[in-house]
Order: sequence, then structure tokens, then C-alpha cells
Amino acid sequence: MGPVGWVVLLVILVAAGIGGARLWTYLQSYEETDDAQVDGDIYAVTSRIAGTIKAVHVEDNQQVKVGQLLVELDPADYHVALEQARAAVQEARTQVAAVRPNVSITTLSTETAVSSYQAETIGARAQVAAAQRDYESVVAQVRQAEADLAKAQADLARYKQLIAKDEISQQQYDQAESAARSLSALTDARRASADAAARNIEAAQARLQQSEVRASEATRNRPQMIQLQNAQVQSRQASTAVQQSMLNQAALNLSYVNIVAAVDGIIGRKNAEPGQHVTAGQQLMADVAIGNLWVTANFKETQLKKVTPNQRVTFHVDAYGQDLEGYVENIAGASGARFSLLPPENATGNYVKVVQRIPVRIRIKEGQDPQHRLRPGMSVVPKIWVQ
Repeated sequence: MGPVGWVVLLVILVAAGIGGARLWTYLQSYEETDDAQVDGDIYAVTSRIAGTIKAVHVEDNQQVKVGQLLVELDPADYHVALEQARAAVQEARTQVAAVRPNVSITTLSTETAVSSYQAETIGARAQVAAAQRDYESVVAQVRQAEADLAKAQADLARYKQLIAKDEISQQQYDQAESAARSLSALTDARRASADAAARNIEAAQARLQQSEVRASEATRNRPQMIQLQNAQVQSRQASTAVQQSMLNQAALNLSYVNIVAAVDGIIGRKNAEPGQHVTAGQQLMADVAIGNLWVTANFKETQLKKVTPNQRVTFHVDAYGQDLEGYVENIAGASGARFSLLPPENATGNYVKVVQRIPVRIRIKEGQDPQHRLRPGMSVVPKIWVQ
């Protein structure tokens, strides 16, 4: 081989080396997988109440807007329930209005009773004092009568001696004897009056004690009676609140007869027909939110060494032969196998090492799919540019 040949061979080898280095650098600049698909939220359209379907306004694969009416349930039963709830609330409010005046009435009546019993007690004390004074007056009269009787008896005894000596006349003696008898009767009467006055004191004290007991009971019971009336008002108010909550629930149930779309999307798996009876929570159809899609790519764990959030991604959509762009949003917290129904258990003694796949969520950049042609489940081939 001549010098020219060697030069040509050297140029070829240098070019091959440079090309190989560039190819190696390019292959190391991204991570790629064909285990990826378009993903999105699929909302279950369910009935929140039981009822009979009156009308269905959509079909499978129909595009709908958020708030669009999908299904109507027969509202007749819920109109009746709403009217019953309104009547119950009105009745409860009427009961509150009926018992509320009892608070002021009880307050006034108990206050009047306390004042009356207190006045009665004051009067009874005055009666006791008056009876005591009467008794003391009568006792003084008894003592005066006893003193007068003692003097009269002494005079009679002296007159008895004098008449025996004929020193006084029989008339004088008879007068002294009559005066003694009269004073004795007066003393007995005064003593009887004293006994009656003593009994009057006892009766007045008994009346005073009764008045004090009634006044004490009225004073003690007054707060409890007012509290009882307030409790009855509060109980009626609580009952009104319960009835109001039932009215609110009845109004909500009536609003639930119109089942609307939760998001912009496409209807699928429709399972609702007019005349069909549905239960609360029963799924009637699905609403696929095509306006909020992403790519779920299952990369091998050995490919994630350089993958981080926000890295640029390009992916090829098999269905349309189209390349779109996105970015790494996040990496799953566990491998796909750990989220399966029966995750593998490597502690059984039959361990075989298998490279696991970790789901990576790739967010599609806005404006990439203006006509919403992408659908959940479509296969894509993403490339994460790690360099």
C-alpha cells in the first residue's frame, strides 16, 4: 500500500472514530422505552340518590362540556319530600314561637310570687310582734288582777275578824266578800286571756314559719323554673335546626335529580336508559377528561440513574405518527409490581432477580394537541433527554 493509501485509511479511521464518539454521546444523551402510553383521568358518572331515570341526554363517545346535563331522574318523590320538610320546619318554628313567651311569663309570675311571699313574711312577723305585745299586756293585767285579788282576800280576812267582833256591819263584810269574788273571777279571766294570747303567739309564729318556707321555696325555685322554660325554648330551637337541616338535605336531593358532567370530556361505557331504576352510588357512565392528559412511561430501574423532574421529553405517538414534546413531572414512589394486586414476595427462598420498571409521569406541554386527538391508552415511545 502506497503513501496515499495509508493517508486515506487514516482519514477513514479518524472519521469513523469521530462518528462513533458522536454516536456514543448521542445514545447516552437520552433514555427511551416503548412501554408507555397516554394516560388520563376517567371520572365515574354516578347517581347520588336513588330514583327512576326520566331521560338520558348523551350517547357513547359524545363529547360533553362541564356542567352539561347528562341524565335526569324523576323528581316527583323529591318534590314531595321537600314540601314535607318545609312543613316540618314551619311547625317547628311555630312551636318555638308558642313556648318563647313562657320565659317572660314565668319570669314575671315567679318574681311576683317571691315578692308576695316576702310581703306575707313581713306581715307574719308583724303579727308575731303584735301577738307578743298583746301577750305581754295581758300578762301585766293578770299580775295587776292577782295583786288586786290578794289585797281583796286580805281585806276579806280582816273583815271576817272584825265582823266576828261586831266592829263592822254585815253590809261592809258582804261588800268585801263580793269584791274578793269579783277580783277572783277577773283574775281567772285575765289568766285565760293570757293563755289565749300565748296560743295566738304560737299561731302567728306558725304562720310566719309557713310564710318563710314559701318565700324560700319561691326564691329557690325561681331560677330553676326560668331555666326550665329556657330549656324548652332551646329544645324547640334545636328541633327547628334539625328540621332545617332535613329541609336542606331535601333541597339537595332534589337538585341531584339532574346529573351533570363534572369535566370536559368524552362519554363512554354508558349504562343508563329511561325507566331504569338506579340506586345511590350506581355508575351510569364514564366521563374521560381528554383535556388533562399525560404519558405514563415504565422505564427500567437501570435507566433512571440520570432521570430527574423537569427534564425535556420527546415522544412519538404511534397512532398518528406524530412527535410531541413534554417534560418529566415526577417519578412514582414504587415499582409497578408493588402496586399490583399480588405483589412479588422475594422472601420465600425462590428469589430470581428481575429488573423492575418504575412508572414515570410525563406532562404533555400545552398546545401540543389543540384538537384533542390523543386518547388514554394510546401507545407512545418517549425519549427523556438526560444531557
